[in-house]
Amino acid sequence: MKKRLTFTLLFSAMASTLFFFSFTTEASRPSEAERPPPPPNVLFICIDDLRPDLNCYGNSEIHSPNLDALAGRSTVFTRHYVSVPTCGASRYSLLAGKRPMTPAELGNGEAFRQLQVKSLPETPETFVDHLRRNGYYTVGIGKISHMPDGYVYGYEEPISDQLELPHSWDEMLFDHGKWGTGHNAFFGYADGSNRQSRKMQAPPYESADVPDEGYPDGLSANLAVTKLNELAKKGQPFFLGVGFFKPHLPFTAPKKYWDLYNEAKITLTPSPDIPENVNPESLHNSGEFNSYRTGDEKASLKDPVSDAYARKLRHAYYASVSYTDAQVGKVLDELKKLGLDKNTIVVIWSDHGWQLGDYRIWGKHTIFERAVRSVLMVKKPGSTSGQKRNEIVSSIDIYPSLLELCGQKPIAKTDGKSFVKLLDNTKKPAWNNVAYSYFDRGISVRTDRYRFTKYFREAQPIVELYDHATDPLENHNIAAQNPAVVEKLEPVWAKGNTGLYDKKQ
Repeated sequence: MKKRLTFTLLFSAMASTLFFFSFTTEASRPSEAERPPPPPNVLFICIDDLRPDLNCYGNSEIHSPNLDALAGRSTVFTRHYVSVPTCGASRYSLLAGKRPMTPAELGNGEAFRQLQVKSLPETPETFVDHLRRNGYYTVGIGKISHMPDGYVYGYEEPISDQLELPHSWDEMLFDHGKWGTGHNAFFGYADGSNRQSRKMQAPPYESADVPDEGYPDGLSANLAVTKLNELAKKGQPFFLGVGFFKPHLPFTAPKKYWDLYNEAKITLTPSPDIPENVNPESLHNSGEFNSYRTGDEKASLKDPVSDAYARKLRHAYYASVSYTDAQVGKVLDELKKLGLDKNTIVVIWSDHGWQLGDYRIWGKHTIFERAVRSVLMVKKPGSTSGQKRNEIVSSIDIYPSLLELCGQKPIAKTDGKSFVKLLDNTKKPAWNNVAYSYFDRGISVRTDRYRFTKYFREAQPIVELYDHATDPLENHNIAAQNPAVVEKLEPVWAKGNTGLYDKKQ
């Protein structure tokens, strides 16, 4: 009996101890409400050459239902400006959060090539690299930097194993399909040929009766859907960058997207002529467009294309936009289907605008509004309502903004400022409405009311001023008539002069 009692007391004591231990362990464990939320994922979608021609940006002619639906749950920046109106340089500025400091940073590939010879730097080379260093699994699909598949090689060379951003990616993926290489796909046609294989004897547009996968962006959308399913099971915050090619030249899209439009009813540019008091050196003769040598007509500042051809080209561009919109929709639908939308930041960004016959130009490569203003939408996790913000923001502001949204410490090397406070539609915080753009020996600053541009050249005039209160299409350079405004804007402009043009080019 005594032995049994001892056992019982011992058991009771042990039970008490175990109970107490269990109690204290459970009590010290934070409740679900007290636990910090997991870091948000990031879905960053880059769209090449997309000017703000979407329904949600005010162009009712465009069929863009998926991007419009996203806009209804996002912050849509109506005045977002890129640093450089050419693909690679704009993307370098975005990813590095920097204004161009050297002539190399105005080129499509030179800035990225500087990274190839560097060992892992102490400070991140891009915001993707920064997130990767801080626990994110990073995946790129398509054109995020300048190269169409993220690897460095020439237009007619075999695919290399050299990443354009060697420190940024855990995986860099692309489905080359029937085109074989990223460059071939980027300039590809539905039959598997491309601009290079055709020796430039190629049209600037194509409508083919093929499924979405008949062109490269359909394959990229499918790859993104597959990768999202893998990332959903990984249990690690991720950054997924998806780069779509269209509406970059050639304007190619499946026929069903062309059929969305009545070409005869497509409106033409309200700026068909060269702006007043502007030297033609501020413009260009549509060289990239004219490199597609079997186009119906050539474009030049002296001889604009016919209205009929202009409508065909705008039709082709619009069809390409609608095709890309459908691919974006596939990716967003899968994000929601997997439940990832509840904790994923979604960014839609375009690397610059495009002049669709504006000032007789077909292309980018100017520092006018049409070339440097582009699409930017940011959706916070779980957001169900949207807003439009009219503050002026720059692509260089995306780096610090993403870091803040992801709970990361800011770094000093970026030139941008976080716009996270603008994502709250109940606040109207103070904001410095200034953005700088650089190209062709010129620097342009966009303020709340004006665009003020100065060129480092001999051809006059070298100063241009456009009043967006009375001339939002920038058809009239009024610098000579407004010396007081020019004098007031000079120091604002000077803050964006990085010394770029003091260096040899």
